[in-house]
Amino acid sequence: MKKLYHQHEGRVMAADKRFAHVMAITLDPRTQYREGAIRCVTSREGDVTVGGNIDKSELHTAVAGSLENFEIGEKVNMKDEAEIISSLKEEGLDFIGMEDPDIWIDERNDEMHLYFTLPFINRVDSYQNIIHLGHAVGKNLNSLRMTTPALLADAQGGAKELSVAPINSKGVRLNLVESSMEEYDRTYSVVRLAIAQDMGRPWKFGEIVFHPKEQKTSWIGGHASPGPLLPESFIDLGEGKRLGLMNGRGADQIINGKFSVGKFSVGLFIYDYEYGKIDWVSPVPFIQDSEAKAMTFASQFVETGDGEGILYAHVDDSFVRAYTLEAELLTLMLAADSL
Repeated sequence: MKKLYHQHEGRVMAADKRFAHVMAITLDPRTQYREGAIRCVTSREGDVTVGGNIDKSELHTAVAGSLENFEIGEKVNMKDEAEIISSLKEEGLDFIGMEDPDIWIDERNDEMHLYFTLPFINRVDSYQNIIHLGHAVGKNLNSLRMTTPALLADAQGGAKELSVAPINSKGVRLNLVESSMEEYDRTYSVVRLAIAQDMGRPWKFGEIVFHPKEQKTSWIGGHASPGPLLPESFIDLGEGKRLGLMNGRGADQIINGKFSVGKFSVGLFIYDYEYGKIDWVSPVPFIQDSEAKAMTFASQFVETGDGEGILYAHVDDSFVRAYTLEAELLTLMLAADSL
C-alpha cells in the first residue's frame, strides 16, 4: 500500500541559541498561516523516552519565511497573566509555564482566542498535579488578555490539547480535550468532551468519549490525545462528521528490568460533532517520524491546495516537522477499512 503521507526533509522549527527544545506549533489563518505561537522549553528534567520528565515552558511567537521554515520570535505576554496564575496556584504545587497553544479566530469580530495548558505540578506525588485549560483573547498575539480558564480541572481530571469542533445544530461546540482517568493500576489519558456555549467564557466538561483501556486499540495502549479536525473542504464525511488526527501512545513496558513508555504516533478518528461521539479510531497509526525515538505528536493542519495539506507535528518534544497529506489517499484508506 502506498504511504499515506510524505515526510518533508529538514525541520520546520528546531533549537536555537535560546531553546534546545520546541514543540506544539499553532498558526493564525488570518496571516496565511505565516504567524503563530510555539511552546519553547526553558529547562528539562528527565528523559522523554523514559517518562516522568518535567519541562518548564513558555510561549513564543513563530514567524514563517515559508510554510516549511519558521523562526522563534518574542515571548507571548498577556495582560492579567500574573494575577490569574496567582489566583490558581495552590500550596505545594509549582507552576511550570504555559504549554500546548491552540489559536481559534472568531470570524464574527476577528478576535483571536488562544487556549493553552496551565500545569501545576507536585514534584513528590504526580497524582496531585492540576492541569487547567487556559484562555486569552485579543486582536493578535501582541494584545492578549488572560481570562478565567476555559476549563478548570475537576475531581476526575484536567484538560489540555484542545480540538475545536464546529458548531452543532443546537448552537454548541462539543470540543474535545485530553483529560485523565485514574484506575487502580495506573492513570490513563482519555479524550473528553468540552462543552462550549461561548468560546470566550468558561466551558463545561462532558463525558469521556475515548478511553484506551475500554477501547483496546493496540497502538493507544495508555494515552490518547485529540489532534486537529480536518476541514470539510479537505475531506467531506457528510453532515455532522469530521475526520480528525489522534495522538496515541503504545502500552508501557518493562524492558530488561527497566520501565519504558510506549511510543506516541499519529492515527485517524471520525468525530460526530453533532452528538459528541467518536465513531471510529484507526486500528493502526499512519505517521511515525523517521527520527522519532518516543514521540510523533500532531498539532496543526494547513490546507494548501485541492485535496492536499500540511500537517505539523513535534518529534520527541524537541522539534517540529511537516508532512504532506493527500485527501485521496486518506479516503481510500477509510474505504478499505470498511467503517
